[in-house]
Amino acid sequence: MSVEPAAYARAIESFLCQKNDGHLIRIVGPAFERVVSWAERGIPLKVALAGVDRYFARYYRKGPRRRPVRVEFCEADVLDAFDEWRRAVGVSLVAPDADGGPVVEEPVPAAPRPRRSLRTHIESALSRLTVLRGSDKLGGGPADQALADAVRALEPLLQPAEHARGDERQRILDTLATVDRRLLDALEPGLPGDVRRELAAEAARELEPFRARMTPEAYAQARRAVATRLVREQFGVPEISA
Repeated sequence: MSVEPAAYARAIESFLCQKNDGHLIRIVGPAFERVVSWAERGIPLKVALAGVDRYFARYYRKGPRRRPVRVEFCEADVLDAFDEWRRAVGVSLVAPDADGGPVVEEPVPAAPRPRRSLRTHIESALSRLTVLRGSDKLGGGPADQALADAVRALEPLLQPAEHARGDERQRILDTLATVDRRLLDALEPGLPGDVRRELAAEAARELEPFRARMTPEAYAQARRAVATRLVREQFGVPEISA
């Protein structure tokens, strides 16, 4: 485990306090045991915090906040965020056999299909890329050029995506995946060396609970997937792949 259970719980407690507008609700007793179980399952701290944040986003959409949120209320969102992380990285869980036998690997479930249309997905990606172009997050130079190239590659896909089926739809999906990969590959070298090293270290920390049961090839692939996600978060790049 890359983070000690107590430190893991305190970090979540601090974040919960911040999201509760400074109202401190201690994570003790059964709540502490529940949060520690997240750490023991290998849920990266950053993923757990994203799950807590997801609960608050939905809570605030319901209207004015009525009472401080307890960490127990966030568990479903934390577990959902962890499942999404597992699918993206390709990491399985280890669970006891139902008959009391040895532990077994749980397969990573296939990612669910997005409900929105392909055209809507592309429009959303273009909108976020346009906002990103107007910000100073990329720092100019090759990064701005890579972003412009991505926008130019996506714009011609809007009209055919509206009614694409079969092979044509698959061609568009393949193009989206290529654009996504090329953009992230172009952005990563623009990060300062110390930032790249920290992202690499963070990727290793996230995968630490799972490394012992992964083949070298699987670990290398998962680490690359985590690093790519961290680069995406660093720059605020939307998911272009559908």
